[in-house]
Formats: sequence, structure tokens, C-alpha cells
Amino acid sequence: MTDDKQSRDEKDGEQGPRQSDRKVEKTRDRTREDQAMSGDPSGQLGDLGEALETHDYPTTTDELVAAYGDYEIETQGGTESLEEVLAPTDNQTYDSADDVQGRILGLIHR
Repeated sequence: MTDDKQSRDEKDGEQGPRQSDRKVEKTRDRTREDQAMSGDPSGQLGDLGEALETHDYPTTTDELVAAYGDYEIETQGGTESLEEVLAPTDNQTYDSADDVQGRILGLIHR
């Protein structure tokens, strides 16, 4: 039995459609996935996010609470002050606004 193109095509026809003929699945929109998740992408921190960007680093939890403790943050249960959000944490040191914002967002999304 010789293996020629015609016999391969006949076999393929018996086995069903070839991969190139299969229905193409819808692909996910990944246009934003390559962007780093920095800062406050959802805007939940409001004015606090802007204030944190201009703050001097490194800084500590206690320093942040002293400076911005009254700022209101949108949480899953409503709004809370920064002081309330950071209350369960120890006095940590943060090297950048991204560090602080990541910590805050992690706490409010529990």
C-alpha cells in the first residue's frame, strides 16, 4: 500500500475534519493583561491613592495612619477609614506607594 496524498486525504475525510477546519474558539481579550498591576487600577482608594503617590518612602503603617487615617476607602462592606482598614496589621515598612496600595487593596478584598 503506497502512501500518497490522495489516500491520506481519503483517510482524513473518514476520520472527520482536520484541525484547521475545526471551529475556532473565542480567545480572551488579553490587551490589558500585559500591563503591570500597579497602583490603584480600580480607583477604590480615591484621593488617598494620589496622596500615597506623593508620600515620602520608606514609611510605616503607623506613619500612614497618622498622616491619612481619616481617608475613606471603598470596601466590600461599604466605606472604612484607612485606620480601620490597617488596624489588623502590624507596624510594617513600605518602600513605595505600590507597596502600600497593594497591601490596602489586599485587605479590603478579603
